[in-house]
Amino acid sequence: MPSETLWEIAKAEVEKRGSSGGEGDGVEIGEKSVFFIGSKNGGKTTIILRCLDRDEPPKPTLALEYTYGRRTKGHNIPKDIAHFWELGGGTSLLDLISIPITSDTLRTFSIVLVLDLSKPNDLWPTMENLLQAMKSHVDKMIMKLGKTNSKAASEMRQRIWSNMQKDHPDRELVDPFLIPLVIIGSKYDIFQDFDSEKRKVICKTLRFVAHYYGASLMFTSKSEALLLKIRGVINQLAFGIDRSKSICVDQNKPLFITAGLDSLSQIGSPPVPDNDIGKLHAHSPMELWKKVYERVFPPKSINTLKDTKDPARDPQYAEREVDEMRMQKDQELEQYKRSSCKSWKQIELDS
Repeated sequence: MPSETLWEIAKAEVEKRGSSGGEGDGVEIGEKSVFFIGSKNGGKTTIILRCLDRDEPPKPTLALEYTYGRRTKGHNIPKDIAHFWELGGGTSLLDLISIPITSDTLRTFSIVLVLDLSKPNDLWPTMENLLQAMKSHVDKMIMKLGKTNSKAASEMRQRIWSNMQKDHPDRELVDPFLIPLVIIGSKYDIFQDFDSEKRKVICKTLRFVAHYYGASLMFTSKSEALLLKIRGVINQLAFGIDRSKSICVDQNKPLFITAGLDSLSQIGSPPVPDNDIGKLHAHSPMELWKKVYERVFPPKSINTLKDTKDPARDPQYAEREVDEMRMQKDQELEQYKRSSCKSWKQIELDS
């Protein structure tokens, strides 16, 4: 019988590691992953670099990018490793979500949604599309995990619900993500100069969405103090450091609300006059908040909001020499198509 190849040995070792502790025996997974999604040019890369203490200018994210960080726990103790994934293109590359998050990796993942506060008209469509796509995929992976490892899937659900006290009045009214979710509002330095009523609508809306999905919510900017607070939150996701219990719900200050510490009674009703709220026909609280928000910040036209589906044609990835060669090849292809068409027509005539 031939000996095993190096590839077969490596594959068997990975499968062995994946199965050890796989029945939810309480073994802590040593490596964690954080998946950054959000507004195009919203500051995702800047936050990642800041968390990793990398002093380098951020570059536009090309589709799906990966980096990692390490943290020393002590002498002669293996370092913790955090994997950072970043989805570029705003909402145009949602199909790539399925690459890093699978039923095998699901238990190690957290999601960070970065929303550009300086562009409130784009905020709801970006948030809605990304959260719906992510939640749909996560729910599918949970179901898949449950078929092979029901105990692990059950523990994941229990862990998320543990963020909310058992006697919390909103337990029956929310639908939390089954993996940790953090919503970050970026560019607060621009947002703070908005009209107070507009700030109120944005703050209350984001508080409702975050609370409904069991997420933490916080605002940040270029301020060193705010960046340090965000770094603390990301470190908690990446390395399991104790999470902050602080809270700030004042709309005149940067919001900072840890998951499970807000409530619908504190958030209040959607910011719309009482005589107008009855005119808004909605099938769910989320739809009602969406209608109220879009009355103040109507989304841009479909043509304006439509993202480029083909990254090769996205202007932010333009490279003159590559683009010229691509154009040349496209022209050659069109010329070939036309000549082929003429040849077939001539054959048909001759026959």
